[in-house]
Amino acid sequence: MLRTLALQQLDRALTAQSHPARPAGGWLRAIRQALGQTTRQLAYAVGVEQNAVMAVERSEARYDVTLATLARYADALGCDLHYVLKPRQPLVQMVNERAERIAREQVSRVQHSMALEDQGTGDEVREQEVQVLKGELLEGRLSRLWR
Repeated sequence: MLRTLALQQLDRALTAQSHPARPAGGWLRAIRQALGQTTRQLAYAVGVEQNAVMAVERSEARYDVTLATLARYADALGCDLHYVLKPRQPLVQMVNERAERIAREQVSRVQHSMALEDQGTGDEVREQEVQVLKGELLEGRLSRLWR
């Protein structure tokens, strides 16, 4: 119950905020240019050479910049760095879909064996078994879903 509540709270927090898409050239370049700063001026504020600023901007555009470096440059631009992983779909939905997939795979294997022995069951019974197994998976340790 507590685990489910934590999952739902994190879901709400992640979906409540809208985050703009990263500019193609990266945030550092976009904000620096919007402020009217040159790379030389930002270099002075950060305490590095001008070519270091250009290298970091290229690095960010390639998703190859460290968070520490990004935070340092953001600070020099008068910005705060907010690091977030934004799920493509709600976390609760991801967990439910994963549990359902595993349950369907397990029931399908059992149904296949039973059919070979001429003991197959109908679609309604199969669906009930899937839902029961899914419920058991969701009540247990969620780490079992990600083996």
